[in-house]
Amino acid sequence: MLHTDIPTRGEILALVSTIEPWCVSVYTPTEVSTPTPDKNRVAFENQARRALEQVTDKEARVALEEEFDDLIDDEDYWRYQSRTLVTLATPERTRTFRVPNRLEAATRVGDRFDIKPLLRTITFPQDAFVLALSENAVRLVEVTPDEPAQDVAVAGLPVSLTDHIAQPGMSRSPHGRLQGTEGRKVRIRQFCRAVDHALRNVLSGRDVPLILAAAEPIASLYRSVNSYPGLLTEEIAGNPEHLSDADLATRARAVLDRHYAAELSELRAEFEQRRSDGRASADLSDIARAATYGTVHTLMVDIDTPIPGTVAEDGSLTFATTGAAGAPGILDEIARRVLLSDGRVLAVRAADLPDGAHAAAVLRYVP
Repeated sequence: MLHTDIPTRGEILALVSTIEPWCVSVYTPTEVSTPTPDKNRVAFENQARRALEQVTDKEARVALEEEFDDLIDDEDYWRYQSRTLVTLATPERTRTFRVPNRLEAATRVGDRFDIKPLLRTITFPQDAFVLALSENAVRLVEVTPDEPAQDVAVAGLPVSLTDHIAQPGMSRSPHGRLQGTEGRKVRIRQFCRAVDHALRNVLSGRDVPLILAAAEPIASLYRSVNSYPGLLTEEIAGNPEHLSDADLATRARAVLDRHYAAELSELRAEFEQRRSDGRASADLSDIARAATYGTVHTLMVDIDTPIPGTVAEDGSLTFATTGAAGAPGILDEIARRVLLSDGRVLAVRAADLPDGAHAAAVLRYVP
């Protein structure tokens, strides 16, 4: 079973805001089921030692070494891992995230954290809730990238339409007059509204997609009363009573893949349209200046390609043949500046970017 700690947007903003003399970023691919439980810990220990060799300040090195040793010695922690362990440390504090994405091993030391690989986790998350809804049964299923799907206990969730109608105050016909098909439709909508109300206890404040699994007419009736903004347009059609949690998870992951593919396609189309209006660019120098002055609305950035160098205070670029002590490079700094100006950053693969570029930006207005 995977054990994940996905960073929130607030945590990402706190990390990109950190600028200190010694920021250590360690990405360690981890194995969940391994006959040698210490393998992950040894891999991290070797990376941590390499990082410490780059820290020339003695006091900072001692503090970091103590933090790493404390993590290395925590046997319980190493028993529960995901696909990649991300460790971000300064001499004062260490933060770790166990993420379900398989990220490349990396060790970097600089005055900022290397956040770009971590952004992939929150760009296209594979987490979702599935609402399996029928007149005879209701269940909320949590879907994660690799763990088995699980039913979620929801306080006050109606058991069925019949049970809901039997509740006190629901015995009379709707409005005391509607009967037949119209009356039944009103009953179902009331049932759906009760389901939506109960789900707020779980979904309120979340940013996780909700996928509806239902047949008509209950699917349309639920959508008419839904209050959760994360409900996806595509649904799992048919009666979900005949689908296991595992079946729902398999279909939900396919829905998520299509949802994100469509989102990326729409963004590329918007980029092309905005570029013709002068409000988009794939030129790295232009993007760096726009990021510096807070005019980037949305940035797509290549997650795999490092570009060594620096971005000056005015946004001008200085390219280098190698990174300074493995420090984050130009793309990382551009992404950091976009995030700090409340822009959106999507970490994508090179094939998803136009013209073979390393980044593409949609601007807030024509510069």
